[in-house]
Amino acid sequence: VLFLQIVHILNMTSAKIVSFLLHPEESLHSLQNRIEFETGISTGNQELLLETGICLDPRKPASQCVIDGVRGWDSYMVYLFDKSKTVYDGPFASRSLSDCVNYIVQDSKIQLPIPQLRKVWAEAVHYVIGLKEDYSRLFQGQRAAMLSLLRYNANLIKMKNNMVSASQQLKAKLEFFHQSIRLDLERYSDQMAYGISSEKMLKAWKEMEEKASQCAQAEDIGYLDEQIMALHTEIVELQKSPYARRQGEVMESLEQRAIDLYKQLKTRPPDHAYSDSTDMVKIIVQTVQSQDRVLKELFGHLSKLLGCKQKIIDLLPEIEVALNNIKEADNSVMQMQGKRQREIWHLLKIACTQSSSRSLVSSSLEGTASTAAATWPPQSSSGNAAPHPLSSLAAPEDGESFADVIRENVNYLELFSSILQEVKQEQNSMMVS
Repeated sequence: VLFLQIVHILNMTSAKIVSFLLHPEESLHSLQNRIEFETGISTGNQELLLETGICLDPRKPASQCVIDGVRGWDSYMVYLFDKSKTVYDGPFASRSLSDCVNYIVQDSKIQLPIPQLRKVWAEAVHYVIGLKEDYSRLFQGQRAAMLSLLRYNANLIKMKNNMVSASQQLKAKLEFFHQSIRLDLERYSDQMAYGISSEKMLKAWKEMEEKASQCAQAEDIGYLDEQIMALHTEIVELQKSPYARRQGEVMESLEQRAIDLYKQLKTRPPDHAYSDSTDMVKIIVQTVQSQDRVLKELFGHLSKLLGCKQKIIDLLPEIEVALNNIKEADNSVMQMQGKRQREIWHLLKIACTQSSSRSLVSSSLEGTASTAAATWPPQSSSGNAAPHPLSSLAAPEDGESFADVIRENVNYLELFSSILQEVKQEQNSMMVS
């Protein structure tokens, strides 16, 4: 008998206990099928919580419901919740009275012999203690629901912090992207008149700017943040609620009064005296009324806990979607930034190539001009050193005009090279920052 494993399931929707004898190596899914047969709650809607608020692991065997050792094994409970319901409002029937206790409740003034009265009152005390224990178990189930809610809330806060951090990073990258692309567009417009131009690239940059503005929508998580903060405030209020604390003081005092009353009866000699049960029945009625009141408060508070938990469950997928949108926007911004930087370096390569080719052209032109100057004045075909007449020489205005053109081209080339150098330095500074 000591090696048998028995699990006690407290159904929080009906306040009833169902017990199962576990088979060796039985899976949790098999146990859930048996629970469904007994309670009518489908396996998909079953939530089985330990006293610590931890949900049972479907990968582990059903024996995880039973604690090790002998002490306390018969009072250890697993709490069953129906995930399809968030409002638990009963009706919850109290435990039934035995026939003899019901007999004195129906007529508390009936006179019974002391020996018989002892037996009836003993069962009455047991009934009062049972009512208090029923409430204690249900309160422990409510506490397990609160601990489970706090675990969900901790996970929600963790995801919320990740979402806020990712949103702030995206916001910073978007600000940098907008500032850098505005500067690039301004510089590009300044050099279009005398430098390199590409309508296709300019259009692509403007499209990038518009796309970055659309990415800014992903960083807007204010509506989620407000819902999470409101839910967090609601959970804190539930923790502070007096209904979150044990409310069984009245029932405990009634239990002690019933025990004391039975002890007084027990000390009376077993003579032929008779007595009624007015005092004991009064305690029974007060205990039942007190249990009805505290159970109503308990299940009202429990419904609020389960409502908050369902809100968290509904919020988690929305946070996941927001996180994925932020990550996609972040990747898009980084890709656009990299693409634009590659295009700028490509422009710089083209400009450098053109600068080299112009330098070669100008140097060849200068070489031609110097060769012409070295062979002037031309020699006669007869080999005589006699100079040409003045009328055959080039006019001074023509030579000065040609030199001015070369000089002007060289100045333009130097100006364009300095502009490209400034653009390169600015780009390098932006990459470093």
